[in-house]
Amino acid sequence: MAYLKVVPTSDGSPTLFSDKFNAHYHSINGAITESNHVFINAGFKKVAENRSFVRVLEVGLGTCLNSALTAVAAKGWVVKVEYFGIEMFPPEKPLLKNMISNFNTESELKEQWLKVAQAPFGESTIINNKFSIHKIEDDFCKWIPSINFDVVYFDAFAPDDQPEMWSIENFKKLFLCLNPNGILVTYSAKGVVKQNLRDAGFKVERLSGPPGKRHMIRAIKVT
Repeated sequence: MAYLKVVPTSDGSPTLFSDKFNAHYHSINGAITESNHVFINAGFKKVAENRSFVRVLEVGLGTCLNSALTAVAAKGWVVKVEYFGIEMFPPEKPLLKNMISNFNTESELKEQWLKVAQAPFGESTIINNKFSIHKIEDDFCKWIPSINFDVVYFDAFAPDDQPEMWSIENFKKLFLCLNPNGILVTYSAKGVVKQNLRDAGFKVERLSGPPGKRHMIRAIKVT
């Protein structure tokens, strides 16, 4: 049975360590810092410009931090968001609740994070008047999308830990379910990831990474 341990990160926000994958869910150089840099600033905000509605898919829902940050951003940007997150091994809700409750902040993020972490799988849950989440417990490699998305947060464990997640076939699946000019963002900038994204049809951009990483990737479905 996999063991998960709560670990503090450099910016004060918590994450989890999985002994199953021998990996942290977020960067120990700052969980919130990394998520904001990779997924909110390079992903959500890029897509949300001049839009009133955005549909997000997260591959690797994990601790629900990325979804909580998006819920806060949606209110600030006055953008309605439908958020779908897929996770094969969801952390137990009591563990997440304890981790978030002990996070030493009284910010709106903490409130939104608790709400998304406690939302049930298999149904849509309204978190605030601009954000709803539908959590999917499934194997991404076998999952078939039935709707289109504007942005994909690709937040699986690293290619060395979960190589099957980063395949050309999976990136082709995401390319097909993205709307025209939709984007995929991920923290990894490994050469094999860039090449697989290109082979799947994406135009790949290498951007500056968050603390502790030189680069990250934004991939665009150019039409």
